[in-house]
Amino acid sequence: MRSMTARFSLRVVTVRVLLPLALAFLVQLPRASAAFAQQPGGSAAAPAVKNPVAVTPASITAGAAAFKKYCAFCHGANAKGNGPLAPKDSNPPDLTDATWTHGSTDGQIFTVIANGGGAKSTMVGFKGKMPDQDLWNIINYLRSLAPKAAAR
Repeated sequence: MRSMTARFSLRVVTVRVLLPLALAFLVQLPRASAAFAQQPGGSAAAPAVKNPVAVTPASITAGAAAFKKYCAFCHGANAKGNGPLAPKDSNPPDLTDATWTHGSTDGQIFTVIANGGGAKSTMVGFKGKMPDQDLWNIINYLRSLAPKAAAR
């Protein structure tokens, strides 16, 4: 009898406590995604973040290798946005021009690479999939390809 009462109590706790918490989380999820998608660079604080990795030939070379490994599939080997495995109709941006629609500072670019492009983008985030050092090296590499007037 006691185990039947315990199972009933567990079901009541699940229905009365956990279900409302799960629903509350699901309701907040679209709001959080929308807030992220509305901000270029992923957050208001991103423009102030400075690249801690010095621009050196070694950093640019490491960035090129990391770009080839993680990014070229969608953005193309030359970073022109013509990658062979980009999702259909995703139109990855040309990362060698002066137009950066998701933010142009190193901090904004880092945030987008780390967290993804937002709710309206097919770009996934790479935080936890590659070290931060590689993210910063990729930014240094992209800067080496971009027009010299591009903002840092």
